[in-house]
Amino acid sequence: MGLALRDPDYHTYGDYLTWPEDVRYELIDGDAYLMAPAPTVSHQDIAGEVYHQLRNALRGKPCRALIAPVDVRLPKANEADERIDTVVQPDVLVVCDEKKVSERGVRGAPDWVLEVLSLSTAGHDQVKKLALYERHGVREYWLVQPWGKVLTVYTLKDGAYGRPATQELAGETPVGVLKDVVIHWDELAARLPQPEY
Repeated sequence: MGLALRDPDYHTYGDYLTWPEDVRYELIDGDAYLMAPAPTVSHQDIAGEVYHQLRNALRGKPCRALIAPVDVRLPKANEADERIDTVVQPDVLVVCDEKKVSERGVRGAPDWVLEVLSLSTAGHDQVKKLALYERHGVREYWLVQPWGKVLTVYTLKDGAYGRPATQELAGETPVGVLKDVVIHWDELAARLPQPEY
């Protein structure tokens, strides 16, 4: 299932800035996708826990962890912000180039992105955003599936993601693009609801 389009028109970040703040959208190549309603508790627990672990691990290091909602503007070239036609809000992200971060959010590809899948956004995150992050050079892209307690990791090599690595949310997972940073899963996974059969 894909996310609903706002309308068939082409939009830019300049348009996006004029829209009401009570409804959230992401822009991908000028198409405005209505973001899903409030996420589940499991979604928020996963995003919050991963952000917390990253923030602690990155203390005193040049990289910075951020958590949604924060606008990530992905320009195609050197166009002005208002002309950018791709703006996304990853659940959790890490940026290692401080020049990319401003009060408006992030301009340019984060080094690392995590999206927590939901039934309404899984296709969007696994197809559209996967291609988008690959094209813009996000070095590592993690997808967490809460209901199956599965992690899928895509690592950029020679400009492409290639075959992902998958694992259960158990033990720990090193963040490949961040030296000495590891995400621990056991305590978090124990809090997640058991799947219903």
